[in-house]
Amino acid sequence: MRVALLGCGVVGSSLVRLLDRDAALLERRLGEPIELTSIVVRDIQRPRDAWVPMGLVTDDLDAAITDPSVDIVVELMGQPKVALLALERALLAGKAVVTANKDVLADHLGRLERLAEASGVDLLFEAAVAGGVPLIRVLRTSLFGERLWSLQGIVNGTSNFVLTRMSETGAELAEAVAEAERLGYAEADPSRDLDGRDAAAKAAILASLAFERSVRADHVRTEGIVGVTAADVRFAHASGSEIKLLATARRLDEADGEALSVEVFPALVPREHPLAGVRDAANAIFVEGQAVGELVFIGPGAGGLPTAAAVLADILEAAQNRRAGRRSTAPAREEPTMLSAGSITGRFAISLLVRDAAGVLARVAEVFGEEGVSIAQVEQLGAGEGHAHLMLVTHEATLEQMEAIDRQLVTLGDVVGRRQRYRVL
Repeated sequence: MRVALLGCGVVGSSLVRLLDRDAALLERRLGEPIELTSIVVRDIQRPRDAWVPMGLVTDDLDAAITDPSVDIVVELMGQPKVALLALERALLAGKAVVTANKDVLADHLGRLERLAEASGVDLLFEAAVAGGVPLIRVLRTSLFGERLWSLQGIVNGTSNFVLTRMSETGAELAEAVAEAERLGYAEADPSRDLDGRDAAAKAAILASLAFERSVRADHVRTEGIVGVTAADVRFAHASGSEIKLLATARRLDEADGEALSVEVFPALVPREHPLAGVRDAANAIFVEGQAVGELVFIGPGAGGLPTAAAVLADILEAAQNRRAGRRSTAPAREEPTMLSAGSITGRFAISLLVRDAAGVLARVAEVFGEEGVSIAQVEQLGAGEGHAHLMLVTHEATLEQMEAIDRQLVTLGDVVGRRQRYRVL
């Protein structure tokens, strides 16, 4: 079975290592050897790991995809625009495709599935979400006949590592991010991890699979952790909670039909909740279904070898299907009806930096009152240089009300610093 590999970064290089190390085992399980035909990279002069066969390294993307002897194309490039074109060309050429590209799948999954169906080939993407945790395959196969109601969990290892360090050491966000970068848990530009976009792409993919809808990244209501402070973490601890960046997807039966809510947000998670204890770069996802009840998936959410293992599992599935003359099928996905912000309810907490002056708290509270939101708790987390750091916790409110409050706070001259909103579980 001949495989073209597009991309040889951390995951691609780890995949090459697994294919070489376990070649005899894989041949025995599959019934034929897996042979790499080419390894496409942007810079052929760049030094590679010792186990990467440099004779296969090339920058000729077109030749790798159109090679008539290639059975499976594995895309691990990143670069969403280039990757999308490569995936489309491979599928149109009749190649089975394995990808870990969450950003492409979050926006174009339905389109790529239709291309795969038209060409009679596989489109597999286990490694796109949760690294080495076999969640995608479970949703595609084991739970295919189950009516799923919700998914909730931690799907971004970088942000979870950062929040773990802030919790355990008292560090500020910038210090924890710097440590994540030093240890290889964060990219040179970690903005997609910190602002929630990475988790939103994964949430869109999971919701599409769980609910048979074409959920895209722009359907996901997304809030990140860029405004989290060490004082916020201390407040969470005093409240018996940990701060976690959560991805959630819910199916609800509304009066006029079914609606979905797909969100990413930081939350104050009670310490007794299982997600509060998920540390470092681990991922954990709770799946709730009508018949199976609640299932929990936990494991390494990042790292070269765990992610490469998920890619390898897809290669084996695609190879077995190709040998048997079959393909993995995907259901037709309808456009989703998304739940309105006025129908999303919960308790919220807002961290604010305000002027330390008489009457400021009253004016802030007035903004909440104008939107009909009752404040349950106010804490001053610190003060200095003419500023006060406040945490306000609400009673039950709608997301629509909280968004209106945010808009008003932006224009309130007393608010001088970053506002960070949390859900209170």
